[in-house]
Amino acid sequence: QLVESGGGLVQAGGSLRLSCAASGFTFDDYAIGWFRQAPGKEREGVSCISPSDGTTVYADSVKGRFTISSNDAKDIVYLQMNSLKPDDTAVYFCASSTSFSWDTLRPRHYGGWGQGTQVTVSS
Repeated sequence: QLVESGGGLVQAGGSLRLSCAASGFTFDDYAIGWFRQAPGKEREGVSCISPSDGTTVYADSVKGRFTISSNDAKDIVYLQMNSLKPDDTAVYFCASSTSFSWDTLRPRHYGGWGQGTQVTVSS
């Protein structure tokens, strides 16, 4: 089970750090992805990480602004979001993957979705 936290309301240009915590397992054998879904839009991949070797992938829309990382125990994955924009407003979800296509950031390769955390960026 994955649980997201850290969302909130922030002004444009501000920062938030999201956390994705695992319950009952570690991420050694999984890739973890962050996704977001804005009202009326499809769920889109934001970033993903393979905690076993630290490989990371970012969507073009967040490169240079967001950073994904995991803790040493490999049971929490963070998404540091800087220079936030109103377009970043969405519900953010984390999910896990054992697929060879984990780095494509396509939701269909992920499962075990958390409940999501709302991020709202005001202009």
